[in-house]
Amino acid sequence: MTVIRVDGAAGRLRCGAIGMPCTIGRSGVCPADDKREGDGCTPLGQWPVRGVLLRPGKVSPDGLRLPWRWIREGDGWSDDPADPAYNRPVHLPRRFSAETLLRDDDAYDVIVVLGHNDAPPVPGRGSAIFFHLSEGRPTAGCVAVERADMLRLLPMLMPGDVMEIM
Repeated sequence: MTVIRVDGAAGRLRCGAIGMPCTIGRSGVCPADDKREGDGCTPLGQWPVRGVLLRPGKVSPDGLRLPWRWIREGDGWSDDPADPAYNRPVHLPRRFSAETLLRDDDAYDVIVVLGHNDAPPVPGRGSAIFFHLSEGRPTAGCVAVERADMLRLLPMLMPGDVMEIM
């Protein structure tokens, strides 16, 4: 099992011998029990790496050992605590609030889904905590790295790996 360690205060991610800068939520880190929808905090803890979502034409799946699938038109992630599908992938449009996964920027060209608040999801305790590409600004609660760093890490990751946010 590989542990990807994120030092939120230092803005550094380490995976084995590889270290790199990373960005976290605009409000810094917070204890997972204090995490709330929309607060901008990156939750402290150890989160399983669930799989990867890739944007077609932007990244190749060659060499991936994690389960993956292409992001499709209409793919979203529920962020509405009133939604029975809260913190789950959903199809858009829908009557509940959800984040679109096909964004205008490149942040979601690669989405590594982290197992935060998913077993089972507790409404309002945070949704869509991903490891994705950096856009040069703080995230809404995710962890992000530059594209070249992500592409270096992806082939190293496998089922059973975890991200530890400290």
